[in-house]
Amino acid sequence: MSDIPKTFMHFNLEEQRRLGASEDFTLLMSDIATACKVISDQVNHGALVGVLGSAGTENIQGETQKTLDVLSNEVFIQANIPGGNLAAMASEEMEEIYPIPAEYPLGKYLMVFDPLDGSSNIDVNVSVGSIFSVLKCPDDVDQPTAEDFMQPGTEQVCGGYALYGPSTMLVVTTGNGVNGFTLDRNVGDFILTHPDIMIPEDTQEYSINASNARFWEAPVKRYVDECLAGEEGPRGKNFNMRWVASMVADVHRILSRGGIFMYPMDSKIEKQGGKLRLMYEANPMSFIVEQAGGLASTGRQRIMDVQLERLHQRVPVIMGSKNEVEQVVSYHKE
Repeated sequence: MSDIPKTFMHFNLEEQRRLGASEDFTLLMSDIATACKVISDQVNHGALVGVLGSAGTENIQGETQKTLDVLSNEVFIQANIPGGNLAAMASEEMEEIYPIPAEYPLGKYLMVFDPLDGSSNIDVNVSVGSIFSVLKCPDDVDQPTAEDFMQPGTEQVCGGYALYGPSTMLVVTTGNGVNGFTLDRNVGDFILTHPDIMIPEDTQEYSINASNARFWEAPVKRYVDECLAGEEGPRGKNFNMRWVASMVADVHRILSRGGIFMYPMDSKIEKQGGKLRLMYEANPMSFIVEQAGGLASTGRQRIMDVQLERLHQRVPVIMGSKNEVEQVVSYHKE
């Protein structure tokens, strides 16, 4: 008799029993996985089902929304309303939090998400993804407000992302390592294919938007210049640069083979505090990277220690292989 592959649901049931937890979290993970399957299907069909192009609207950040941004946001909401596992949601695409409607039971968790990260790539058929994070709703709260979401990244119950690439993958941590699951379309489920993912401590690959070089702070300029100098420079080795412009795709590559991803502070975005959203992007990805043995910093402090003050707060991001992140952080300290 051949072994039955371990599905995402079976994996979470085992974790639930190991931790002595309730089934609420396991059911929530199942709802999130369902949302990712639906979005994967829409991304996969693209122009065939008319989901490409601009939606003609802007999100709270003033960014033009793609049709799939709006659709993916709705998919996450509709997939997670009925389960009774959430008290409220917050999305990068919505100005305010989304309370669970009164006709549905309230759960004990809060979820935040970026429904379609890297959506500028969708019309040119380059990998995109979804990012999500789960928090505990305070025990004495039955009508959550935005204040209840203002928890540092260290309070996350779960961080995860889905990558919609040549294959669809779901990568998740609950604070006990990082595991990757690949969608088997024949079975219709995510199968454990990448257990206990670890990021190599050293790398010869970095990821940054080089078009912003003239705006970078001195520590980042120094680091990139040393990488560009190659084996003749102070680092004594050659580096490759990669940039997908989808955080999910860039960070997934780092989890697969090492590297450093940077969207650092620069003079162009200084007033807004950074480029990437702390709640929807930086915190869940930092949780994953740290659990895989890497580091995640603003350059000046650990990302998951940053105190949230508003729903759409932004931060600089430097994350990936431990020794490279420490190198960049040391330049900031100098």
